[in-house]
Amino acid sequence: MSAATEGVLIRIEGRAGRITLNRPQALNALTHGMVVAIEAALRAWASDDRVALVVIDAAGDRAFCAGGDIAELYRRGRVGDFAEGRRFWAEEYRLNRLIHHYPKPFVALMDGIVMGGGVGMSAHGSHRIVTERSMVAMPECAIGLVPDVGASLILAAAPGHLGEYLGLTGFRMGAADAILAGFADVAVASDRLPELVARLVEIGDPGVTEIYAMTPAAAGVLAKRRAAIDRFFAATDAATIVAGLAADGSDFASETLAAIRKGSPLSVAGTLAIIRAVRQDPTIENALRHEYRFTFRSQEYGDLQEGIRAAVIDKDRAPQWPVARIEDLPPDSLAAMLAPLGDAELTFEDNGEEQP
Repeated sequence: MSAATEGVLIRIEGRAGRITLNRPQALNALTHGMVVAIEAALRAWASDDRVALVVIDAAGDRAFCAGGDIAELYRRGRVGDFAEGRRFWAEEYRLNRLIHHYPKPFVALMDGIVMGGGVGMSAHGSHRIVTERSMVAMPECAIGLVPDVGASLILAAAPGHLGEYLGLTGFRMGAADAILAGFADVAVASDRLPELVARLVEIGDPGVTEIYAMTPAAAGVLAKRRAAIDRFFAATDAATIVAGLAADGSDFASETLAAIRKGSPLSVAGTLAIIRAVRQDPTIENALRHEYRFTFRSQEYGDLQEGIRAAVIDKDRAPQWPVARIEDLPPDSLAAMLAPLGDAELTFEDNGEEQP
């Protein structure tokens, strides 16, 4: 089996099903067509005895995947067409769930930038590999969205309140921090990835990754910040977190406050609420349903259009959020974004069974 759908290369090599994201000029950003092609391949390989494991990587050395391709969503949203975004998210989320429950080893090479949709394509796998070039983040609040693609499940499971910190600030993790926070398992030197892939293809055993594992060259910073993070981000709501940071005045508190202030207040509050809800019921299905309620409404009723305009279209990096401060966000606006969707609720074809 071999296919070259635009933006992704799909084939069988040796014992491995191989997926290579192939839009290096766009930092391998995901398109709807890529999502559809990858899901079809994974479903076919699940029952293919030739395939012992799946290996996903990306072309170029800058990024594994910097997220979804959102410029087209903005253009459609400008004319009131929100259906395409909703279809994309629904299919992407179902793919994220498929990866999470995949019945064969799923090895993700998270080399370079891994953000948003890239996290969904990798961090739900069984074997997640970062390198000295990895930069992992969920910066969705800055564009008026929430950490999605099932990332709220990983954030909810992170030690202490690291999940709230990472979700609200979009903090960029290197290899050590990504491993600590639960987004990755091991680090491998980037120049050894071709050799690792060759071995995986040859023997079909993901255990070989341990031979190549190394201690990350750069020490992480999250462990050193844990006490402060847990103290500030244990607060019950976003406004209280912001108030605590503002009153503290330390360098860490000031930097963290500034990072949160860059995000949409609606998204910041939504992110916190979703992480807390998923922590109470930590399943991928619960995470994706909560996320989809927000993303389904994000263009029509939320801040996503303005966030994309500022970050991608005009690139002025100066979004004008409808509510400027978290302290002024009406509680009913958040409740409306997170309410069940009725007939539009995210569903799964296999009625919730864990296997694809």
